[in-house]
Amino acid sequence: MAEKFLTYKGRPLVRNGNTIYYGNPSENYVIMMQITGTKQVGDLEVASKVSIQLLNTDPDVSARERIVKTSEKKGLYAAMDIAEIWLSRALAN
Repeated sequence: MAEKFLTYKGRPLVRNGNTIYYGNPSENYVIMMQITGTKQVGDLEVASKVSIQLLNTDPDVSARERIVKTSEKKGLYAAMDIAEIWLSRALAN
């Protein structure tokens, strides 16, 4: 049975602990977001600081060269916004 993933703008979104991967790993690039800070809003714990990296998925590229872009944003919404822009532009080239 095929697994169903949460998607955002048609691309898979997978969370493992405080790390979120956005994009299809079979494509040339994916986004990795790490939640580095949280805050309480009512009964919920929400991301307040998120580190974003655009990663090259080519296995022949060295680990250092895999990181194409990096940034840090306040909140998950701002991080998802820049992640979508970076990934769309990288896959279009």
